[in-house]
Amino acid sequence: MANNIRYVCLSDLHLGEEDSLLTNLKPDSTTTDPRYPSLVMKRLIDCIRHLIENANYGRKPILVLAGDVLELALATVNQAAMVFERFIELTLQPDEALFSGIIYLPGNHDHHFWESARETQYAKHIGKLRPGKHLPIPWHVTRMFEKNPSKLPQAYLLTTLIQRHAHLGKNGIEINAAYPNYGILSRDEQKCVIFHHGHFIDSLYTLMSFLKTLVFPKREMPKYTWDIEAENFAWIDFFWSTMGRSGEFGQDVELIYEKMRDEAEFKKLLSGLAKNLKDKYDLPGPDWAAAKLIEKILHAAADKAFETERKMKDKPLSKNGREGLKKYMRGPLKEQILRERSGNMPIDVTFVFGHTHKPFQKDMNFQGYPQWVNVYNTGGWVVDTVKPEPLHGASMILIDEKLNATSIRMYDQKEDAAASSVKVLEARHKTEPSNPFHLKIQDLVHPSENPWKTFSETVAQESKIRYKNLKERISSG
Repeated sequence: MANNIRYVCLSDLHLGEEDSLLTNLKPDSTTTDPRYPSLVMKRLIDCIRHLIENANYGRKPILVLAGDVLELALATVNQAAMVFERFIELTLQPDEALFSGIIYLPGNHDHHFWESARETQYAKHIGKLRPGKHLPIPWHVTRMFEKNPSKLPQAYLLTTLIQRHAHLGKNGIEINAAYPNYGILSRDEQKCVIFHHGHFIDSLYTLMSFLKTLVFPKREMPKYTWDIEAENFAWIDFFWSTMGRSGEFGQDVELIYEKMRDEAEFKKLLSGLAKNLKDKYDLPGPDWAAAKLIEKILHAAADKAFETERKMKDKPLSKNGREGLKKYMRGPLKEQILRERSGNMPIDVTFVFGHTHKPFQKDMNFQGYPQWVNVYNTGGWVVDTVKPEPLHGASMILIDEKLNATSIRMYDQKEDAAASSVKVLEARHKTEPSNPFHLKIQDLVHPSENPWKTFSETVAQESKIRYKNLKERISSG
């Protein structure tokens, strides 16, 4: 039926990280307890269940997880996997599964799942080739408009994890990986929705390509998504999806990540590093001069780090973020759309991404697209600042069978956290009427009533705990 919820999109859950609202903590402790779901996770699933029970008639939606879902940079695999399993236990229960399938688009913090999926896919492919036959170069992306999700490579570890549950294993439920873009076309192929984690709008994640242009000035930045990934996958996988899990060193890396969230504390750390480098290597010149020079260089690097999109606090998308989004939309994304569709661009395009932890919805104009593009950002579920940042929060994006979209802003970080009630928002051009799906969802969400009211109260309570915990860890580290 029209206006059924067909897709539910969440991103940046950071499951397993102690600052995630969806990771359970032991009472009065900063220690995670992944044996149980967090209170916020339980209340979130209550809200999703309420929506599906009241909006859908028979057909269950597909869950799109748009990256940074499991925390592989700042948590161990077992911790992240256990928290994900709690999420699955709540959403795919034996007698009342909320979703008919799951599509997983890895981001930067869980990029390693894409590496595992593509290597498994490649191994299966070459296993079908006769000995002596030329082997193709491993591919770095999936088809964007793959009509049959079962043809996407399997997220092997996550599928194995959930199939340990008898009812999921019996029914052959898989988690399929798409990367870096996943698109859905309407029946007439004139309308589409595209999901992307969002890391490729951030220049930090194309650093290797940038360095290439510095070393070889005549070379240009890559034009296609597969070339972007081929040049940068090792960097993304190493620093953002692997290094934090490197034993005791990984714990130190996590402390550095945490100090990076507070500029003063991070520069204090760098000042200590500068002094230690001077002492260790006995650099020439007066002690104070050498240490100050090193400190100046490190602080310049810190200033660059604090220019990343998540650290821009005055707008949902900074000037650099808007420019990065424009470049990605007008370049690599457009090229992939046209290549897969024989040069035909859908008239109506919706783009959904996360990564920044700052949810928003806005119609935007990009060269090469026939109409204004409806852009939605999913925000994030991690409290990674020592005090509320009003632009930070999380949204759940819903898509219906006609590819109409709407956003449920689940929470915003505010000084008065109790005032951050749930709201339904849409991206549309000012001359256009609200789409009927948005109006339907708006009628189903009543912020002053349960389950929405209880959800907001729980988020307010749990956010305060995580602000306090992070501040204490940074100060004592």
